[in-house]
Amino acid sequence: MKYGMELAVAALIIVFAAVFLVQDAAIRASGEEAWGGADGEAAELIESTGYEPWFEPIWEPPSGEIESLLFALQAAIGAMVIGYTFGYWQGSRKTA
Repeated sequence: MKYGMELAVAALIIVFAAVFLVQDAAIRASGEEAWGGADGEAAELIESTGYEPWFEPIWEPPSGEIESLLFALQAAIGAMVIGYTFGYWQGSRKTA
């Protein structure tokens, strides 16, 4: 079969998406926040011990959208560096 690996990967993606959607629906039906993360709970636990930060951040983004933009930009730059490295490595292997 010529496209066996592609079909297997597509099937795996579909199964993963289905499991994710079913789990998401179950969480939302129970009334809990879906995929909220543990950052808030960790901060509450640390603050309950009486810990106070040593210093304040130099700059905080003015909104959550800017913070998300900076995070996505950081991820894109990291992906470009990794992609370039693998591409360079693959190209040097073909020419050697």
